Amino acid sequence: MQIKHDDIMTNLAETFHSLHRQKDILILPNAWDAGSAKVIEDAGAKAIATSSAGVAWALGYPDGDTLPPKMLADLAANITDVIRIPLSVDFEAAYTKNPAKVAENLKPIIDAGAVGINIEDGEGTPELLAKKIEKARNTAESVGVNLFINARTDVYLQEIGSPESRVGETIDRAARYRDAGADGIFVPGLCETSAIKAIVSEVKIPVNVMAYPGLPSAKELKKLGVHRLSSGTGIPQTIWRHAAELAKGFLATGDSKAMFKNSMAYSKLQELFAR
Repeated sequence: MQIKHDDIMTNLAETFHSLHRQKDILILPNAWDAGSAKVIEDAGAKAIATSSAGVAWALGYPDGDTLPPKMLADLAANITDVIRIPLSVDFEAAYTKNPAKVAENLKPIIDAGAVGINIEDGEGTPELLAKKIEKARNTAESVGVNLFINARTDVYLQEIGSPESRVGETIDRAARYRDAGADGIFVPGLCETSAIKAIVSEVKIPVNVMAYPGLPSAKELKKLGVHRLSSGTGIPQTIWRHAAELAKGFLATGDSKAMFKNSMAYSKLQELFAR
């Protein structure tokens, strides 16, 4: 795997950090492989972030810390080989319950050219994630990369605690993760306007939310102070369903028309991936 560092990495890392400081909300349609990343870049994205679920499914694994880290690093290298904008990789829960192994799993991903990661608490404790964040920060600093660490908390996604306790719990976790070295806080499942406003007003790092039923528009999220909006699993879930429907239809009838009705032109795809 090609190691990508020095001036290019420094510039990409600074660009990615700066995208979280701008006035506009950073909108990230999540990619799952090199092809989707290139298409998303061509659509006008300012950075690429992977979807852990989308990546896992594309590589034949279920979501949830089951993917071998080497496969993720190889995929990250494939993506950075075809895009020219910053890449952030969903690192799930670091693919380990042992903070001492974080560096071993993360360094190949940084070597592949990633300048950001998501790292989550999931079913683990806030104390455990804080230790992992510290290890991730130390690992990035040891190789001279200003890695953007986006700490994901699943307080809302997993409905931890009572509904009225979740704002406070999220704020507390965000502070803990910030002190451990996180640059941003990601709260998937958070979609109530009052809760978003309360969390943004107290958290001292950029807040990231994820596309979710009932989530306010990007325009409204920007007014609320949200800095980053991710599409999550929405795009790959739609792609897989469409692929399944096309396959079933073709198996049933052999009809070619449906496959080309809304397809991207072969010449366009060839142009995107020309070397």
